[in-house]
Amino acid sequence: MTKMKSQLFFLLAFLMAFVVALSNYLVQFPINYFGLENLLTYGAFSYPVAFLITDLSNRKYGKNIAKRIVYLGFALGVSLTLYFSTNYSDLISIRIAIGSGTAFLVAQLIDVHIFDRLRKKIWFIAPLASSLIGSSIDTFLFFSISFYGTEINWITLSFGDLSVKIFVALTMLIPFRLLLSHIQEISTIKKKISV
Repeated sequence: MTKMKSQLFFLLAFLMAFVVALSNYLVQFPINYFGLENLLTYGAFSYPVAFLITDLSNRKYGKNIAKRIVYLGFALGVSLTLYFSTNYSDLISIRIAIGSGTAFLVAQLIDVHIFDRLRKKIWFIAPLASSLIGSSIDTFLFFSISFYGTEINWITLSFGDLSVKIFVALTMLIPFRLLLSHIQEISTIKKKISV
């Protein structure tokens, strides 16, 4: 791996870890405006950025490097969650950490696979389809593992969460397209310099 490629690899992995840790923290706080407290948490807005990172990695470097970024992001994100936002005396907090890690790993690896299968289609098909399917799987796994059998109305929260993730997945197409062009420019510049 070239120096620039490895720097970008670690940057993407650290960004992924940050998004995961931030989302795990924010999911504990319902949105208390407009009657959304039983429908939505703040984590729904930050988590879809993880799919953007995975899809950019996959588009530029292929599924194997994208998987490595997912694994590293997973390890760092779960470690940050366990250290900063897990209250070990609260079972829900522990379940959130377990649910988050499980949902993240499964959904992101499915995202990588779907994206790779659709990568030769029109530019927006792969990131949109993989993000929508990955978000659906992530949402169901996370909320069921974290909140099943509790007093929290997790089914309603999961539908609200998924609705926002779908909206964010659609809006993430804009930065996907812009950042993809920027990442390609970096690689093109690097190739010209090394020639």
